[in-house]
Amino acid sequence: MSDLVAEARPDTADTAPALDWEHAFAALGPAFHTELQPSPLPAPVLVSGNARLASELGLPEGWLHDERTVHQLTGNLVPEGSRPIATVYSGHQFGVWAGQLGDGRAILLGGLRTPAGVQEIQLKGSGLTPYSRMGDGRAVLRSSIREYLCSEAMHALGIPTTRALAVTSSPAPVRRETVETAAVVTRVAPSFIRFGHFEHFSARDQVAELRQLADFVIDRFYPACRESDRLEGDPYANLLEQVSERTAALVAQWQAAGFCHGVMNTDNMSILGQTIDYGPFQFLDAFVPGHICNHSDERGRYAYNRQPNVAYWNLFCLGQALLPIIGEQERALAALESYKTVFPAQLEARMRAKLGLTEAQPGDRELIEGVLQQLAAGAVDYPIFWRRLSRAVADDDFEPVRDLFPDRQGFDTWLRQYRQRLPSDRAAVAAGMLRTNPKWVLRNHLAELAIRSAREGDFAGVDTLLRLVQAPFEEHPEHEDLAGFPPDWASTLEISCSS
Repeated sequence: MSDLVAEARPDTADTAPALDWEHAFAALGPAFHTELQPSPLPAPVLVSGNARLASELGLPEGWLHDERTVHQLTGNLVPEGSRPIATVYSGHQFGVWAGQLGDGRAILLGGLRTPAGVQEIQLKGSGLTPYSRMGDGRAVLRSSIREYLCSEAMHALGIPTTRALAVTSSPAPVRRETVETAAVVTRVAPSFIRFGHFEHFSARDQVAELRQLADFVIDRFYPACRESDRLEGDPYANLLEQVSERTAALVAQWQAAGFCHGVMNTDNMSILGQTIDYGPFQFLDAFVPGHICNHSDERGRYAYNRQPNVAYWNLFCLGQALLPIIGEQERALAALESYKTVFPAQLEARMRAKLGLTEAQPGDRELIEGVLQQLAAGAVDYPIFWRRLSRAVADDDFEPVRDLFPDRQGFDTWLRQYRQRLPSDRAAVAAGMLRTNPKWVLRNHLAELAIRSAREGDFAGVDTLLRLVQAPFEEHPEHEDLAGFPPDWASTLEISCSS
């Protein structure tokens, strides 16, 4: 190991600009985390740096490409002022209590004070921690590129998510199904606290720590919960209600965008209602409601059409975890009730926007359900349908849309109803639809092409995809070759929990 350390760490003094750190989560105490150092990797290189996010964080221009920064983002150097920790949590995985889990390959450097507020910086793939269980503490290039690109794609679509600042890679071997190369993705979020953090202390009857964590989250992210008179003025029940509503809105956005998370374990659910932990995710190609994107999900628990119910199940687990400090079961159940109204209302609003329907009217739900039934019956390409429909409204030419459907008669019946329902100002409607229905989503085959090139040392494809997904509603005519239907081999790609 000493040879590896010597090879990994540069010899020159650390001259990188000092960053302004805070360590609020670490201050909670040793029950919540373990302090440790990242494990170095040899010969790190920058695969891609997110200049847009770096600017938002107030980082100096060129900082991402500095050699010292590359070593810091790989875990070879610890930035001055940071305080690396791995946090402990528990959770339900595939519906089964898994017991203690934790940051098995992620190390939190701390919270960075930025123009966008305090943002926690986490290195995923930075080595073993006390919570690695049977894992090796590493991430591979394949999954790191996918997370890096998808988190930025989701952000550009307006879907709450963790962000990604950079991906670095190393020739160090990592064994998964085959031997792959190591990588580290730098993740950014206001907090990485999960449902599982609460489950951990509740399951161990550590009520003082459970209350301490809840108070921390309320004071930092949900201060209105202390002032609300809802749910008998109980701040912890109000917290559960707020998290339920944020989660409902998030999953509605997933469904409207055709996004499959793939592994909605309770330890992969953010207390802030953000998308977190990009593993075997997928944006739908063909609209198949029962699609299972995770090859490890043999029973289809996390299929696309099951995501809304799974989210509620996960919230119920969070409610059980908070019960020792909420006190009354009826109050906890009442806090979960709003999910059942917020989710369908949010989903209907999202789908109405995709159809260009600016105001709600009776019959909208039937119109939405009708088009989804037509899409499912023909296994129609989901992103292409919505983009073509937007163009069709602009051009008043629906033939390119009709061409997508095997059952022309069935679609024409729906189309007549839709055209009658459209507002009269078609130009304004189409403009709104083109800002709602993206031309570019991170399809699996596009990510796979970039990964294949990156494995050969060519990172240009990663940067190209980053530019496209960061501006998903723009045409980008120079990349029209990437905008078509997925190739036949795309359906053979298998994405699993291994990363």
